Amino acid sequence: MSNLKHITISDYKTKTGRTNDISLSYQTFGVALGEAPIILVIHALTGNSTIIGEHGWWNDLIGDNKCIDTNDYTILAFNIPGNGFDNNSDHLIKNYKDFSARDIAKIFSLGLTELKIDALYAAIGGSVGGGLAWELAALRPNLIEHLIPIATDWKSTDWLIANCHIQDSILNHSKNALADARMHAMTLYRTPESLTQKFGRTKKDTTLFNIESWLNYHGETLTNRFNISAYKMMNQVLRTIDITADRGDFLEVATKISSSIHLVTINSDLFFKPEENWNTYVELKSVKDNVTIYEIKSIHGHDAFLIEFDQLARFLKPIFKVNCDAFVPISKYCA
Repeated sequence: MSNLKHITISDYKTKTGRTNDISLSYQTFGVALGEAPIILVIHALTGNSTIIGEHGWWNDLIGDNKCIDTNDYTILAFNIPGNGFDNNSDHLIKNYKDFSARDIAKIFSLGLTELKIDALYAAIGGSVGGGLAWELAALRPNLIEHLIPIATDWKSTDWLIANCHIQDSILNHSKNALADARMHAMTLYRTPESLTQKFGRTKKDTTLFNIESWLNYHGETLTNRFNISAYKMMNQVLRTIDITADRGDFLEVATKISSSIHLVTINSDLFFKPEENWNTYVELKSVKDNVTIYEIKSIHGHDAFLIEFDQLARFLKPIFKVNCDAFVPISKYCA
């Protein structure tokens, strides 16, 4: 966290009416702010602003001479307030149900204003991070040139809300809440086929199957690096994604977004179902030309966006191989 910086947002008022002082932390990578196109990367549920480096969670996609080249772009990553990464927003978590995905998008927007950023070349995120990218685009329809929501949706479906409800119940009632919630989540992030390929009903010992050992490992690992309050907050953000709330129907909202929208779905995703993204694509394509969809082929389900980097890079490379001289206005992006 050597380059972790902070923005103070005073007296932020949530839709529920609660007022909070927000400490919004962030990291930057690559070219210095103001000297190159800016890519906002939004982390997933147990992630944080450390995108690349020793503990970076997207090293396979972003970095020196990689798909998103840090020689050409400024990478900006906010921490979702309350994610526990820097402990400065832990007071928010006590009232986590006051916050929604839209609140987080508004806080990010205020952070961008504080940094004097009025244009993003791209906003990209996977899972809840992609949902927040949708929320930010709906909030500021002319901010983002390329909107790239991956393994996500513009809304929390009934299926997603149901599983978030189960997660919240586990987090509030289990004696081993973090581990139990994580084990439940892992069965949603993968598929039966993925687990069969990985374990094949093999046993670790006479009493324990390897799948059970693997789930125990993930539960224990998260317990050691995360905290239960942060999990509650992130689960609340996940269940409240909805760019249409108080705005009208989907097409009314989405057609105002000037961004080129690049949907990335996963054919085996059991969490954010691909059918939802294909329906979104068909709806949008009827009224908006600059919409594309890519489908990752994988047996690994939702987690494929953190596994199938070759496919993801193949989809994204054309978006990020643009000569800086082509940007308009150049003063916003180029030194």
